[in-house]
Amino acid sequence: MVALDISETSKALAVAGGYVSVVGLVSYFVKEKLFMSEALIATLIGIATGPIALNWFNPLGWSADPNRLTHEITRVIIAIQVLFTGIALPAAYVRKEWKSLATLLGPVMTIGWFISGLLIWGLIPGLTFLESLVIGSCVTPTDPVLANSICKGRFAEKHVPLHVRNIILAESGANDGLGFPFLFIGLYLILIHEASHPWHTVGGAVGEWVYNIVLYQVVLSCIIGAIVGYVARKVLKFARRKQLIDHESFLSFGVALTFVTLGIVGIIGSDDILCCFVVGNSFTWDDWFRLETEEHDFQDVIDQLLNSAIFLYIGAILPWSDFNDFGITPWRLVILGILVMLIRRLPWIVLLSRWIPSLCTMYESLFAGFFGPIGVGAVFYVQVALDVLPDDGSRQHLRDTILPVVYFLVLTSVVVHGITIPIGKGFQRARTSTLTKTKTSDSKLQSSANGGGHVSRLPPPVVLGGSREDDAVITERGEGTIRFDESSTRPGTPDHEPRNISTRSSRANLRSGNVGKQVRRVFDDDEDDTRADTMEMGDLGIRNDSGQSKGHRDPDGYERETMADRMRGETWREGDDLVIESQDGEIRQVIRGRRGA
Repeated sequence: MVALDISETSKALAVAGGYVSVVGLVSYFVKEKLFMSEALIATLIGIATGPIALNWFNPLGWSADPNRLTHEITRVIIAIQVLFTGIALPAAYVRKEWKSLATLLGPVMTIGWFISGLLIWGLIPGLTFLESLVIGSCVTPTDPVLANSICKGRFAEKHVPLHVRNIILAESGANDGLGFPFLFIGLYLILIHEASHPWHTVGGAVGEWVYNIVLYQVVLSCIIGAIVGYVARKVLKFARRKQLIDHESFLSFGVALTFVTLGIVGIIGSDDILCCFVVGNSFTWDDWFRLETEEHDFQDVIDQLLNSAIFLYIGAILPWSDFNDFGITPWRLVILGILVMLIRRLPWIVLLSRWIPSLCTMYESLFAGFFGPIGVGAVFYVQVALDVLPDDGSRQHLRDTILPVVYFLVLTSVVVHGITIPIGKGFQRARTSTLTKTKTSDSKLQSSANGGGHVSRLPPPVVLGGSREDDAVITERGEGTIRFDESSTRPGTPDHEPRNISTRSSRANLRSGNVGKQVRRVFDDDEDDTRADTMEMGDLGIRNDSGQSKGHRDPDGYERETMADRMRGETWREGDDLVIESQDGEIRQVIRGRRGA
């Protein structure tokens, strides 16, 4: 008789491998036609095949301590994702966007933590406000795994500007490690009432939080991460220059760097998640590694496998029976989920958007405010809290409720953000308007000649590129008006009255030199002709914030950059505005449309 080995490991491998294989066969249709996220599909399959339904595999039976197992799995997954996030960001991104990140990681994150705790305190019975803040801290960080699924793929590339994707990824990578201060301030204030705790005063708890969490966990991990990333970059460049490393090892270096960082920082007890993000940033500070590997899909493959595995796991371990226990009722959880999705961060990002230069229009602020997903990071912080909370029964209600509340919010976020990615087509008002080549009809020319003039909206989108005859002409006069001429004629031929739209200064803080000269958007295939047109149109002097520039400089230190160079990349229409970004997602100019005219 054949002996079957129906172990939990075999069943888990069959489910995970079957999911990746079967869903992979229709992945293009699912992701590019239905616009469903991998996380949502994997979670639903995990629920269906887990103990609540088919019971094909049960991760809770893999270990005598399932919480510890979940803690280690999520820790590794998040560490890899945040390091990949750091690598994927453009050169010196944290320095360039420090103001946006400071606002998102400071006031926005703090307000989100407080609001989440307040909602939990009001809707979940039996919890003190401090206990509610502990639970709220678990869902305060945005999730890098879910953020990756939102910010990658053809839908994101087509409908979400690169600078918005970059800031969402950077925020999710950084704040996943910065969740520790929010979690532990609540835990320390709770633990001062425990007999075993060395401090029994608020001052003692705050002091311990400062030196143990802020300094040792956060500051030290940032210092270690910067050093490790810098050394790794120099060593890898040396090995590549001396031809000591092969192609496969070069591509997998980032994954190896994650494990080294996790091991070293984990041994000394500092914040290994935040350290991994800093390592990724420091490692690609000069953009060398990112540019060397951007043609390869190695990291994307790892991302997909990790996303599938972790959300299958989460779907299978959801505590369904606890959703209606410990004084919790489903209707309370549903209301809590809706309110957290709506007011945890969206209103505050909109209100503070003036201090977030990376979000330069209302549509971008609304998008970034809504897409602050709760996912793997929240599951990780639940396990951290359970490790710290006493299990002697003194905080039993908190231990009982933290798991179902956080897991339900994770499920809510996966579903809501998974199905609203196609609704993100509402963000089509921020769709690519890649300045299209337009050949105006005779009737349109006649209409423009007879009655064209000021309009209260931007002209139709024009695609960047095309022949010289089809180029859109942009005239910049003075400081308050930008004039768009959609004529297909070249300069010197009879033209018609161009449209006018008002504009305000760009948030990119670009200081221009020879303002008032005619500049023309050119993307000709013939480089010589483009150069000739550039000289004919005049130059714009632009100085980078760092005082450095990549182009020619005049004696005053200004970079001589043409409008063609300035607009190279993507142009996005967002309502009445145009946002011009570089190929790396840096905001070059924001052209404001006139409202209500």
